Amino acid sequence: MQGMDLALAQITERVRTAAADQTPLRIRGGGTKDFHGLALHGEVLDTRVLRGIVSYEPSELVVTVRAGTPLAELEAALAEQGQCLPFEPPHFAKASSDAATVGGMVAAGLSGPARASVGAVRDYLLGVTLLNGKAELLTFGGQVMKNVAGYDVSRLMAGAWGTLGLLTEVSLKVLPVAPGEATLRFDDINQADALRRLHAWGGQPLPLNASCWVQDGSVGTLYVRLRGAVAAVEAACKTMGGTRMDNATVASDWTACREQTLPWFTARAAQPGHALWRLSVPATAPVLSLPGGAQPLVEWHGALRWVQAPESAGDALREAARAVDGNASIFVAASAGGTNASGTFDLQSKALEHIHARLKHSFDPAGIFNPGRMARAW
Repeated sequence: MQGMDLALAQITERVRTAAADQTPLRIRGGGTKDFHGLALHGEVLDTRVLRGIVSYEPSELVVTVRAGTPLAELEAALAEQGQCLPFEPPHFAKASSDAATVGGMVAAGLSGPARASVGAVRDYLLGVTLLNGKAELLTFGGQVMKNVAGYDVSRLMAGAWGTLGLLTEVSLKVLPVAPGEATLRFDDINQADALRRLHAWGGQPLPLNASCWVQDGSVGTLYVRLRGAVAAVEAACKTMGGTRMDNATVASDWTACREQTLPWFTARAAQPGHALWRLSVPATAPVLSLPGGAQPLVEWHGALRWVQAPESAGDALREAARAVDGNASIFVAASAGGTNASGTFDLQSKALEHIHARLKHSFDPAGIFNPGRMARAW
């Protein structure tokens, strides 16, 4: 504990000095998501010295963990108790040496295939402790769901990309692993038919957990994962149709979907100059007219559509998304590298941009944390 107190004291002093000198700091855990966002610059402030599970109460479904703790370490501890992070946060780690951290998971706010059914990272975030730009250690929230009186500052940190402060500890709600699971495959189905089926199933009491539609050549395939009570999963398998897949075999495919290592994603390497675009739209949105006739990979029961296209197609993609009240942004830029991010965030409006600016000034008045990371790009 004394070593951890010393590490926190050293980080606090570094933040205080940086604020006084107006020295930019680049908050970094495992660096697994450095590819996303705008240009990274500033002195690296490594959070991995803040490591370890502070408290874990399986019976209460609550865990408090230091921000620099490897995400895999937390997931392993939960698995020993038959529990999990149901929102399936992606790791994007290429090697154990750059393992994703819990703080990075919260800061990025990214969720995996089950997000549309179980909720996002922020929905499981109960409380945080952070250092603001004045080197003040602040605690928000707690370890129970009903702990908010007024503005929920802790959940504001999910998806802030470290621009508001340096997370030191987070408290998370966890859930038991579902007792029943099955994946159904529907072959030779086009995007429009896949969306129609997903919309229809969404209105029924089915244990839908995740879905993925992908086109390989001219053939489209829809995968639907069910999770819940064993009886509910078995009943759904009988009524929905499709081909039931072996759970042990298909588990790696869902992991590859989460980690964006499916062939559809890796094929972008053969298309020089193409970026990976992320289109967030209402789940009920129809098939979108995409530039060049691009075929997306569709997740979240229709609400998330990945597109591979040149960055020059940005205006057309944003227009297509906004036409159905959605938005489009670059998730991985064509030029993105391990240390040089160049993706973009689409804040959509001056009003939203103004809110972001005011929040930034309130938490980090000297502007030292990850400057420019979330700047808007039209």
